Amino acid sequence: MVLSLATPSPLTDTLGHDRYRAVRQWSELICQPLEIEDYVIQTMPDVSPPKWHLAHTTWFFETFILQPFLADYRLFHDRYNYLFNSYYEAVGDRHPRPQRGLLARPTVADIYAYRAYVDQAMEKLLDQEHDPTIDDLVTLGLHHEQQHQELLLTDIKHIFATNPLYPVYQQPDSKPDQPAKNSTIAAEAEPLHWQTYPGGLYEVGHDPSQGFAFDNESPQHRVYLHPFALADRLVTCGEYLAFIAAGGYQTASYWLSEGWHRIQTEGWQAPLYWHKREGEWWIMTLQGLKPLCLAEPVCHVSYFEADAYATWAGYRLPSEAEWEAAALTASPSPLPFPEPNDPLPLIHPQPLESGPLPGLQQLQQTLWQWTQSAYLPYPGFRPLPGAIGEYNGKFMCNQMVLRGGSCATPPEHLRLTYRNFFPPESRWQFSGIRLAAT
Repeated sequence: MVLSLATPSPLTDTLGHDRYRAVRQWSELICQPLEIEDYVIQTMPDVSPPKWHLAHTTWFFETFILQPFLADYRLFHDRYNYLFNSYYEAVGDRHPRPQRGLLARPTVADIYAYRAYVDQAMEKLLDQEHDPTIDDLVTLGLHHEQQHQELLLTDIKHIFATNPLYPVYQQPDSKPDQPAKNSTIAAEAEPLHWQTYPGGLYEVGHDPSQGFAFDNESPQHRVYLHPFALADRLVTCGEYLAFIAAGGYQTASYWLSEGWHRIQTEGWQAPLYWHKREGEWWIMTLQGLKPLCLAEPVCHVSYFEADAYATWAGYRLPSEAEWEAAALTASPSPLPFPEPNDPLPLIHPQPLESGPLPGLQQLQQTLWQWTQSAYLPYPGFRPLPGAIGEYNGKFMCNQMVLRGGSCATPPEHLRLTYRNFFPPESRWQFSGIRLAAT
């Protein structure tokens, strides 16, 4: 992940300190509902313990900014580079990712002390006259932390969902002990409508004049698209339930070969976090276990499930260029940055309001949307040398692109050119389905 050093940095203004503090405080706000025991759990290799996220984002500032640029800076601990380096080969050896949950030490208190120590040093550095390159690196570090804020929420959800007690992270408005009769067929979404787009040349990718972007969003370039259409909203739980009822998980012809293999070996029968009890479907959320709402967009599906559903429905997934071209036409409103004292919003995808709505809905802040595009470099892409350049380019293999953003993504972190990517079997991310047609 690389910030172009030619991009104007928002940290060159007088609000630089405030924004740094706000982003750093937001990570700790996410962790406020946790008990000490929750900070240490790792439920699968893709999930990191919450205390690791808090430490790794701090390590980023220490390693790439404080050590090279703050005179006489002393490391908080000489072994933290080994513990909290994620996958930067140029920085040195690191603790194996699947073993992050085996470490009782450093303690949670140690990690919060580490954050305070680094924050104090960062304030000192930002108070000094310094090279503009530092502001660019700080901006990059803040966006890096915002990525981990989303991962914190997705990982906390997996940790809580693995617990048979189904703990509650956020208190819901109501907490029914039992589902209402026929609760899974109580609320239907508006019928699906289509937005059509003509064929021709479209410009996609990050415009350097628009501020920050990761390196994989560049260079801006033109693509030719055939005429296409996108569904005006995401696929709902009710629509996906019809796929399940029609034998979707038992019919090989809907599935890519590797997806069908996953069904056979891992026993998938529904999206992640769905549970069937006495004939009723329930779903695990950050607000605890609750009855399935048919009008909510279906969440926590893999690329394989998204593609199989689209095949069953007679459609397909959009390419990432189609998604971006359509989204840019829709011109959604800019997303605000949370204020330091704002409460954490409800982290769960919400159904649309009743009644037809014009244009594309649920583009951002609902669910990441799988595309049919493999994660590959744009024409002319060149990662910068050194450790900072490792984040995106070296993962351009065996991954699929998701677009949009989710209810767990910090709003100010989102852009219509943002290219998220995960392996096609991944399900723990807040991922959903938007259909496309030719």
